Amino acid sequence: MTSLDRSDPEGEIAKTVARVSNWGRWGEDDVRGTMNFLTDSKRVSAAGLVQTGRSYSLSLPFDMDGPQNGWRRRTNPVHTMLDTGTDAVAGVQGFPHGIGGADDVIAMPLQCSTQWDGLGHIFDHGRAWNGRPADSVVTSLGDGVTGIETVADVVCGRGVLLDVGRAVGTDGELPDGFAITEEHLERTIAAQGPSAAVGRGDIVVVRTGQLTRARRAVAAGDGWGGYAGGSAPGLSFTTADWLHRTEIAAIATDTWGFEVRPNEFDDAFQPLHQVAIPHLGLFLGEMWDLDGLASACAEDGRYDFLLTAAPLRVTGAVGAPVNPIALR
Repeated sequence: MTSLDRSDPEGEIAKTVARVSNWGRWGEDDVRGTMNFLTDSKRVSAAGLVQTGRSYSLSLPFDMDGPQNGWRRRTNPVHTMLDTGTDAVAGVQGFPHGIGGADDVIAMPLQCSTQWDGLGHIFDHGRAWNGRPADSVVTSLGDGVTGIETVADVVCGRGVLLDVGRAVGTDGELPDGFAITEEHLERTIAAQGPSAAVGRGDIVVVRTGQLTRARRAVAAGDGWGGYAGGSAPGLSFTTADWLHRTEIAAIATDTWGFEVRPNEFDDAFQPLHQVAIPHLGLFLGEMWDLDGLASACAEDGRYDFLLTAAPLRVTGAVGAPVNPIALR
């Protein structure tokens, strides 16, 4: 594992950026970052991975029982009915010839459950993806350059599950604070076999098992605990070079923050985000439910699949909810 100076996150980030930055790789006007690796031919190839027709939703529920605890004003979704069957039976809806209906509304932060981080979500020293000044990208009107809508039609391709929880952990789970290194990722790929090989344009999903553990706690009546923002297993800062070298289109995990928490420096906050989003142009998915898919993959030994994961097309959003579907 690459050694890190725990006392100097800013210096380590700068050194890493010098090695892995993709600024200018797809031209100065690029707004899609690593999604450029996910080409039409890659999608055609991925379609051939569907063998059984079985599909798996990789989304957590969007409801009031979710994991959010109010950090930075993030709340769970509030779902309110506008019209109901009660109204219809009471005859108060005002529709003719006996027709009635139900209607509803939802209010929620866009990153309160299963979601993508867009390229306008994180900056490095006031710079957004491709070197643009952050204040020329995201304003009170939203992300006018790299809003999540710019990738609404491209996030479909070969998905690869890396079940690090099963390959490296105990009883299928990694403990909170466990830093997943490149060696752990490669060990998982080797253990899972050829279908787990990772390459250009792939959408990688990493299962740590933390969500499995959190779900047990909820079922036992203990609540979500620190799942939304507390300690967690996750990718090590040192995987930035692997993320760059593999030329993947995107990566998602079953945790709230993608990278290991606490972070690997004495005083830092999400340093891998600071490299991956504004410099690699890499899309990060968080709070994905990978348990059902992981069980199916372990059963038949196939770890790649067709994955569709288009974000909700919210114009100017810096992140968006998603219901990813894995087709095997």
